[in-house]
Amino acid sequence: MHSLKTLTLLLCTAMLTSTAFAQSEEDEGAPATDSAACCKGHHSMSVSMGGSKTATPHHWYISSALDGAIFGSAIFEKPGTNRRLLPTVRFSMVNFGYNLNYNFDNNFGFFTGLGIKNIGFIEKIADSTVKRRVYTIGIPIGFKLGNLSKRNYIFGGGGIDLPFNYREKGYVHRSDKQKFSEWFSDRTPDFMPYLFAGFSYGGGTTMKLQYYPTNFFNTEYNETNAGVTTYPYRGYSANIICVSVGFEINYKSKNKAQHKQAEPAPEEEDSDM
Repeated sequence: MHSLKTLTLLLCTAMLTSTAFAQSEEDEGAPATDSAACCKGHHSMSVSMGGSKTATPHHWYISSALDGAIFGSAIFEKPGTNRRLLPTVRFSMVNFGYNLNYNFDNNFGFFTGLGIKNIGFIEKIADSTVKRRVYTIGIPIGFKLGNLSKRNYIFGGGGIDLPFNYREKGYVHRSDKQKFSEWFSDRTPDFMPYLFAGFSYGGGTTMKLQYYPTNFFNTEYNETNAGVTTYPYRGYSANIICVSVGFEINYKSKNKAQHKQAEPAPEEEDSDM
């Protein structure tokens, strides 16, 4: 089980690293041109922000992922409690990645990508608090519909996350905190599929609602102490739901083909008068 998670994580990390490296290589390898040549459409790499236009339709381009700040909770149930949305919201900022985009025209586009997210929820029981979270690496697949050149559009789709680090912290009011961290833990499923929908407005500000329909816990996880086997998450159910706010930054390659500079016109011969 651990070997499957490790292999998948290594493959995803290699893809994320190679994407970033390729972007850097392309940027650094761009030929130096004077201002006149740039105006004539020579190869250039630019970072599109604010109200700048996106890449030309029918071209691939790279952008930042749509996960920035994440506000998360869960629809939670455990033995002795009813299924409900937990009222306490958890906030995280360690979320980043890249999206690979393709616009069919100015109104419809497709994107996928690779990103790392920090998601989880907080459970409060009287004076006690338990915080559970996972770091995941995942791949989204979605579509965009609207005015893509001005980045005013709606988007939706789905994806799959691979949790690679599980963390749990618990404490009672005014007491010491107890916490632990596990890499490639069996406390959660190997894969966490999700659905998402959102919108972009104001030249790239994004808001996204994301929902995980499968259980956050692996209810078959067990521990054996002094010959006694227990299932700490048996009967637990948690479906993560979160809202992320971010800003889309486009790294667009305008034209990779190098054009020949216009040759100067031949000088006219002096004519006898």
